[in-house]
Amino acid sequence: MTSEFQSEQSAHGLKPNCLSFGEVLAQSVAVIAPTTIPASNLGLIVAIAGNGTWLSFLIGMVGLMFVSININQFASRSASPGSLYSYIAKGLGPTAGVICGWSLVLAYLFTGMSVLCGFANFSTMLLGHLGIHPSSLTLLAIGAGVAWYAAYKDIKLSAMAMLWLEGVSIALILLLGILIWAHAGFAIDFSQLTLQGAKPGGIAMGLVLVVFGFSGFESATSLGDEAKRPLKTIPKSVMGSAILAGLFFTLMSYIEILGFSGTSASLATTEEPLGYLSRQLGLGFLGELIAISALFSFFTCVLGSINPAARVFLTMSRHGLFPASLGETHSSNQTPHIAITMSALVMFLVPACLSLFHVKLFDSMGYLGAICTYGFLTVYILISIAAPVYLYKIQKLRPRDVMFSVLGVGFMMIPVLGSVGVPGSQIFPVPEAPYDAFPYLFLLYLTVTCGWFVMQRLRSPQIVRTMKSRIEETHARFAVPSPVIIPSLTDET
Repeated sequence: MTSEFQSEQSAHGLKPNCLSFGEVLAQSVAVIAPTTIPASNLGLIVAIAGNGTWLSFLIGMVGLMFVSININQFASRSASPGSLYSYIAKGLGPTAGVICGWSLVLAYLFTGMSVLCGFANFSTMLLGHLGIHPSSLTLLAIGAGVAWYAAYKDIKLSAMAMLWLEGVSIALILLLGILIWAHAGFAIDFSQLTLQGAKPGGIAMGLVLVVFGFSGFESATSLGDEAKRPLKTIPKSVMGSAILAGLFFTLMSYIEILGFSGTSASLATTEEPLGYLSRQLGLGFLGELIAISALFSFFTCVLGSINPAARVFLTMSRHGLFPASLGETHSSNQTPHIAITMSALVMFLVPACLSLFHVKLFDSMGYLGAICTYGFLTVYILISIAAPVYLYKIQKLRPRDVMFSVLGVGFMMIPVLGSVGVPGSQIFPVPEAPYDAFPYLFLLYLTVTCGWFVMQRLRSPQIVRTMKSRIEETHARFAVPSPVIIPSLTDET
């Protein structure tokens, strides 16, 4: 039985063999939400890295390519809706897997919360131009509700929505980028290429926000049951999304910095840089289209975050770590409907509570986005450590695999140091309040969740055996059987 045939038999009640490579790629791209960086968040990075912004993106892309290689050591051999949780549990054991699972849950949920705030904030600005002023709670509910319905109804509907909405947004931004560069005579900006005024510390600090910009590129791994030819499409999607997003970010940061040179405005303080540049070219309508497309990009990221979060919940529930109801799938939609509903509800309630306490949507977006970064960084470091351990267990370890692991961990430690800070360091200063408290809140979260797992193990020792056996069963579905050698008639008996 081949791996392709086995993948058609979903072990989790999900719709098998239904997503093409483009739709699987769209999942990772949607969580990255590449439109939001050049359309609204680029100024934050420019304020830190200056003319070295393009280099921060390039270094970030290279670092995440090494992480992708480590992820694909697993993704090319096995597939599961448990995403990196299943991979790390396979490589480093149940405890590390649980740390990864809880980190992934936090990362996807808080990413969804952050971009839901972005969706509501952008909607407020766009509708304000029309004289319409709905409440923040209304916009948060609309964003979460529509995303919930698409995820609940059909994974293919979700994938198609993400593919087209994000694709159109990226195409419009690239079109405007080309027009901006053409208006400058396709000039070569030597001040950027020579890193004029940029400092190594600024470029390193820029990596903190850059890695957040890439966060979620691995989310295609959660579609293991639903992807066609998962052992090929998922690894290509993981690596492809990192490379495509990296090239897009690098190009657009170069063009936007070039476009703002010689103007009276500062890119570092402009909330809608592409809108400003389009008006400078007399193409304000294109800027408005991009603003609308950025709104849709925020929405696709909400949807893209619900899908993997729900599938991690489903897998961990099947392993006995969450209530059994979270492991159920809809009889006709073949989606993890209860886990999807819970994920969407949590994504709505937290920003709604912050709004009720009069925290601005833009501030909430920053706070929630910063917290989710710790979950992603934890997972990326763990998967980079797990890959060579796993390869050693199956007797496939090569020296270059160890090198890829070291490089993956090393690159991820840069944003870790940048986000946590080193007391007295000018390169990695301690963040200002309240960001300085977020690492400790994340550690508290891991302590509580891992403590809960320890209690589960003490009460039910079989839970570890269940985890291991379910992960082995999933892995075995994709194992390539040894060829059967049939002796010919001329062979001696």
